[in-house]
Amino acid sequence: MKQFEATVAWQRDNQSFADQRYSRRHEWTFDGGARVPASSSPLSVPLPMSDPAAVDPEEALVAAASSCHMLFFLSFAAQRGFVVDSYRDRAVGYLDKDANGVIWMPKIALRPEIAFSLTPPTPAELEAIHHLAHARCYIANSIKAEVVVEAAA
Repeated sequence: MKQFEATVAWQRDNQSFADQRYSRRHEWTFDGGARVPASSSPLSVPLPMSDPAAVDPEEALVAAASSCHMLFFLSFAAQRGFVVDSYRDRAVGYLDKDANGVIWMPKIALRPEIAFSLTPPTPAELEAIHHLAHARCYIANSIKAEVVVEAAA
């Protein structure tokens, strides 16, 4: 089994905590050394407790789904002899409430714009590559995965 890790770190500054007026800004660190400023979304927690310049978990989920789909798409297009010059996706995730009033993301819409060199795929070939990429995308297959909290002692 392959394993992927990320470190999420938050530190309280000198602000109050019990009144919910603390900063939600934190940092994600990945195994290759990339450090990403993160925060709650200002759509969920108002400014100044959120940082609109940082990545929020909802954006990260949308970006992960889009990136995963793109990487599989590029691989399958190359296997079929198509040359992709550019791929740009303005993906959107939608938050809503379920029947029990629990907020969740029921839909992520991927909207790729792809430019090809030489002979582009036919609409049917393009649809087939997207279908295969979607079927193989780890993130799309994991959205409803079990989330396990393993708190440190």
